Amino acid sequence: MRHFLRPMIGLMLIVASVLCLDASAADILVKSQSEYKKALKKLQPGDTLMLANGIWNDFEIVFTGEGKAGNPITLTAQEKGKVIISGQSNLRLAGEHLVVSGLVFKNGYTPTSEVISFRRNSTTLANHSRITEVVVDHFNNPERTETDFWVMMYGKNNRFDHNHLVGKSNNGVTMAVRLDTEDSQDNRHLIDHNYFGPRPILGSNGGETLRLGTSHYSLTNSLTTVENNYFDRCDGEVEIISNKSGGNIFKGNVFFESRGTLTLRHGNDTLVENNVFFGNGVDHTGGIRVINKRQTIRNNYLHGLTGSRFGSALTIMNGVPDSPINRYHQVEDSLIENNSIIDSHHIELAAGSDKERSAVPLSTKFRNNLISNAGGADVFTVHDDISGISFEGNVLNQVNDFQIPGGFSSQPVQLEQQENGLMYPIGSELEKVGVSRDLEVLDRASTGVSWYPKPGKESSFDTGKVISIKAAEGSLERAVAGAGAGEVIELQPGNYLVRKLLVLDKALTIRAADAENKPLIEFERTALFEIADGGSLKIENLKFSGEKSPDAAGNTLVRTSRYSMLGSYQLLVNNCEIENLNINHSFNFLTVAKSTFANRIDIQGSRFEEISGAVLELNTETDDLGLYNAEYVSIVDSVFRNIGEAVAVLYRGGTDESTFGPHFELRDSELTNVGQNKRNKSGSSIALHGVQLADIVSNQFVSSRPIHAMLTVGDPVTTISGNLFRATPSPVIENGTVSAIDNEVIE
Repeated sequence: MRHFLRPMIGLMLIVASVLCLDASAADILVKSQSEYKKALKKLQPGDTLMLANGIWNDFEIVFTGEGKAGNPITLTAQEKGKVIISGQSNLRLAGEHLVVSGLVFKNGYTPTSEVISFRRNSTTLANHSRITEVVVDHFNNPERTETDFWVMMYGKNNRFDHNHLVGKSNNGVTMAVRLDTEDSQDNRHLIDHNYFGPRPILGSNGGETLRLGTSHYSLTNSLTTVENNYFDRCDGEVEIISNKSGGNIFKGNVFFESRGTLTLRHGNDTLVENNVFFGNGVDHTGGIRVINKRQTIRNNYLHGLTGSRFGSALTIMNGVPDSPINRYHQVEDSLIENNSIIDSHHIELAAGSDKERSAVPLSTKFRNNLISNAGGADVFTVHDDISGISFEGNVLNQVNDFQIPGGFSSQPVQLEQQENGLMYPIGSELEKVGVSRDLEVLDRASTGVSWYPKPGKESSFDTGKVISIKAAEGSLERAVAGAGAGEVIELQPGNYLVRKLLVLDKALTIRAADAENKPLIEFERTALFEIADGGSLKIENLKFSGEKSPDAAGNTLVRTSRYSMLGSYQLLVNNCEIENLNINHSFNFLTVAKSTFANRIDIQGSRFEEISGAVLELNTETDDLGLYNAEYVSIVDSVFRNIGEAVAVLYRGGTDESTFGPHFELRDSELTNVGQNKRNKSGSSIALHGVQLADIVSNQFVSSRPIHAMLTVGDPVTTISGNLFRATPSPVIENGTVSAIDNEVIE
């Protein structure tokens, strides 16, 4: 009987202890920062501190405490989503067993380097703590090149889950795990069920969405698990995820239309398993890049990826012999098995091979993978010796004359969609090739928070109402000032004289009501349009003249804000006539400022005549740090006559390899007497420096300065073909070769 009572008494004491703890737990509502600070000092395990609904401005939250396992101290919102942290604000948590939930960071930026930090300072860290259901929405430093981080994990055994991070536009990784001290190493963090929303192209290095570690600590284990997260259009740079530590696990994540790759940049013993990549044919969408030792790439599904080189569907890199810790370690003892790579453009083996990166992959297995492309395209590119990779049991879809001997079966592969939405080969003989039939595809709705909307497809132009105006004094100025985002201003025939600068902080279309009867727009300021942060411009079927502009050097028809712009903009010109921008020298069509970035500039079916400056001057990022002013520049079916400087100047300096652009296209156009002005510093009709992809095809150059292309970083592809050069020198190419065919030069 005595032996029976002892465990019963112990159980009763435990229950009483738990009941006592529950009874003493308090819910405390605070309505000001001073109330918060007072309440924080009194918190005990099990207590919940609630911020009252409303806007908390300029609030640097320090949340500290000593909770207990199963009985944490919690900081939360009175109602989830109704507590807005704005202005210059941030959150630091430090201690044991802490939980933060329900807050929204927007309409501001951090005054320090981190928005959310799992430490108070370098010696006081958070452990066994959790941040869940927190939103960070466009909480960007207004200076585009200023570096900050939205989430930084320190300490050990912390969890970051079901959070919503969207719209990081300035420099700096969205989220990172740091291993700076022993107290943050072997940390076993869990990052799960988060929604990483669209991150626009940064146009430089520093745009990763997630990074684990740094090169300095890359041979140290982090042991972090990243699972069941949704990466939606994360386009910042070539590395969506940058793994820079050891022993990490990436599983069950979805990458949707995201430019770049999950990159095993540094660190060994990584597992990449059960991830799904949907490219949907979007430019530069990639998969997995393999570097370092003992990496396992297993049961991943990759579909519709267009990326190449370092951004391809699958890349196995060359390394640097005896590599420094911050360069490229040789691929060795790695396993790549049971992956499905479907309708994707490129698989790169021994990628990056050059004089420095000469260490080829060793003792690596590539087995039971399915590679299926319509039409039997061979998507493999082999850059160096791949004898260190053993191939076994892989299946190709009818690839003729396949370049890799052995280890592949080339046969007809028919695919059908299964209940999980993925494509699988028909036939029992192929059941063990490619991904497993039970692979679960993460639903976007199960990530992030349920009470805050996830962004849909971006559609900036022509989404609002049409505003019709007549040619009258001030009519265009009033229409632009009153128009909403996506609206269309339609001009009736006539002459419009604009006396004020038209500032655009939203996407607007300005077009003619009658395409056959173009309205004439003249302006009396040094610029007609200024694209401010958040703005974009589309002009159609219009005529512009600079005859009424002031007699001043450096005028321009369109300019960007003279200050840093967080948002990227678009400038679309369709069937327009631009003339007489020559009242003084250096009168451009477009002039841009430093730290501004165009996602797209398109000129189609338009005519430019009598311009003393340049048409597109995109060369303000001259610090040679990998920055540039525009991602895509396209000129098609257009005419340029008597242009004093170059039609296009596009500059990207430095040696960084973290971006895909710039891209340049000039096609089916005529350039006559272009670039002959003595102030043309480029000495060119087209000046390209560091452009990654250029197509100059089927154009006529008459009495113009030559094309000049300086090929610099990466593996640039430049095509100059089918052009006529009459009384125009041949293209000048520096530091590389281009594909130049079927061009004709007539003296």
